[in-house]
Amino acid sequence: MALDLCDFENQARVAIKAFWQTRTKATLKQKTSGKSDQGERTGVTGGKNMDGFANLVVDIVKANGLPHAQIHQSRAVLTLPGYFRPTKLWDLLVVNDGRLLAALEFKSHVGPSFGNNFNNRTEEAIGTSHDLWTAYREGAFGNQVRPFVGWLMVVEDAPASRTPVKDKSPHFPVFKEFVGTSYQKRYDILCQRLVLEQLYSAAAVVATPRAAMTDGVYSELSAMTGLRSFVAALAGHIATEAASQT
Repeated sequence: MALDLCDFENQARVAIKAFWQTRTKATLKQKTSGKSDQGERTGVTGGKNMDGFANLVVDIVKANGLPHAQIHQSRAVLTLPGYFRPTKLWDLLVVNDGRLLAALEFKSHVGPSFGNNFNNRTEEAIGTSHDLWTAYREGAFGNQVRPFVGWLMVVEDAPASRTPVKDKSPHFPVFKEFVGTSYQKRYDILCQRLVLEQLYSAAAVVATPRAAMTDGVYSELSAMTGLRSFVAALAGHIATEAASQT
């Protein structure tokens, strides 16, 4: 049976529109109340601006054979045990018959600051996966097959994220793949290598301008880190779990 990708392109456009609309509403609300956060942090602390992508994941799980799986999105039930720390809060968990089937992170990066924030996102992504897989090795989730672990990034498509960046490394050269690259391209490389090193089952990055609040337009940086690869990998994992129960 063919995998059902749940019309992911249209769903992604809806998710992108909701992403920008939610950020804008949160910013206006906090400015009106006189309690605005610093800079672009307002739109992040405003709440669930990535819910549209979580909805896509929910649809994929149900459409590919597991309509009764437990899909957790409430903060109170999103923690998993770690190895280097007691617990880690995820964005979405899928549990089936007491087994951890999938754990997903949805991240966003909006300007004007891209430099330090890119490094922070990178360190967080690597540390989170290393912690989970070590906990898995040590039996934190019981005796089960490897879960699907996904990382999805939405980055603002802006001049500052598209412009090539210079790096300083006075003692040893930077890897050539990073020389003269933009932050968007660096996210593309990051996602490719997160999967290559088996830190994540799938990792995707999409770029979208603020004007996408009206049309949901977005672009992908490569086939390897595009949404199709991400949702196909997830759908395949779900379908495999469903087939094992028949």
